[in-house]
Amino acid sequence: MSEQVHQMFTQIAPRYDVTNDVLSMGTHRLWRKTAVRLSKVKAGDAVLDCATGTGDLAIDFKRAVGPGGTVKGTDFNAAMLSSAPAKAKALGLDISFEVADAMKLPYPAQQFDVSSISFGIRNVDDPKVCLGELARVVKPGGRVVVLEFGQPEGAFGAVFRLYAKLVMPLIGQVLTGNRAAYEYLPRTAAAFPAGERFVELMRSTGAFSEQSAHPLMAGLAYVYVGVVR
Repeated sequence: MSEQVHQMFTQIAPRYDVTNDVLSMGTHRLWRKTAVRLSKVKAGDAVLDCATGTGDLAIDFKRAVGPGGTVKGTDFNAAMLSSAPAKAKALGLDISFEVADAMKLPYPAQQFDVSSISFGIRNVDDPKVCLGELARVVKPGGRVVVLEFGQPEGAFGAVFRLYAKLVMPLIGQVLTGNRAAYEYLPRTAAAFPAGERFVELMRSTGAFSEQSAHPLMAGLAYVYVGVVR
């Protein structure tokens, strides 16, 4: 992640959750629950959630693995991570959080049953390296789960692109004071490989025995699942 992007997330961190809820009308929460379901995580499993931000996906995973399972949430940006521990504690959930780089994870190989990253892989310097790291720390037969925006087509896609270009920056400006961040985020989402192109990127790592893409809302977002060799 570039220093400029790092600073951008630091600036929007205090209002990140409320802005996400407004911009997506809460839809992002349903997408995260779908990601947990597709991970096939079960009670007692160990999960690593990278680019966890304020901890929403880590919280959903902890609910799925239960008291006997473990969830670790990491993020490259300390400001984004700062509210996550209190959020989990308020819900009575035991989740550990720490600052870590998703491209160079400080964990031994084959430590987790599932690793995940939501709306973060397009911000790393090399998504292929990141996928390799996510796979490295997962046991053979475990799963790597990626939740990321796509590029919807047709009439819905045209409406969404207009919304992303005109409405998102305005709302971002009002809620966070940082219009540029909410110009950057949809721009990078529009340029990032989606659908079969991302599946091919997963395939090129050689880390997975199978990989699949699951579109959400006509391709507005995707859940990608890779089974680790």
